[in-house]
Amino acid sequence: MLTRLLIAAATPTAARSLRRWIYHLGALGFIPLGLLDSSIIPLPGSMDVLTIVLAARDATLWPYYALMATVGSVLGGFVTYRLARKGGKESLARRVSAKTLKRVYEIFARWGFAAIAIPALLPPPMPLVPFVLAAGAMQYSVNKFLLAMTLGRIVRYLILAYLAARYGRKMLPLLLQHAHPAVAAVVGLAVTAVLVYFAFRGIKSKKRRQS
Repeated sequence: MLTRLLIAAATPTAARSLRRWIYHLGALGFIPLGLLDSSIIPLPGSMDVLTIVLAARDATLWPYYALMATVGSVLGGFVTYRLARKGGKESLARRVSAKTLKRVYEIFARWGFAAIAIPALLPPPMPLVPFVLAAGAMQYSVNKFLLAMTLGRIVRYLILAYLAARYGRKMLPLLLQHAHPAVAAVVGLAVTAVLVYFAFRGIKSKKRRQS
């Protein structure tokens, strides 16, 4: 399956070689894969698959694999964010269609933090790269961007790694066969997390105004 996910970026033979190399790296494979997955040519689901495979292979290390998947993904996202920040809106306009660009800007302008955290949490087909590019092009706060990416990714990979450690590699076909219920469950978690975040932020702002 990982080969199929990588085929968009390489020939079948090269994809098999890349898959073996990443598996051989173990948890360190999340770093190069994260850089690829967060690039302008993402590899949807590749980080999820590697997380499941490694956590199923050694169930005792599932928190470590979730952490490394988060590090790799956030690092890859940060590189893309920095490139977009340097290139500005003109660079983003050359990479994304005008219709998509307008929609992304509208969502990002309205939701900001959540526009990064929720796509980072949700599985494919929910896109993340356009929002990463928008965050950079719009000069969004580095600290807020990293926090949003880390929050979304750590929740996602902790869930995947734990389920893989508990149920093994059969998580892969289950993930494919029951994608919609899985997405619905994660959306519920995402909405809950966002509501909690804004509730705490509102309470904090109220206390600052009263002090």
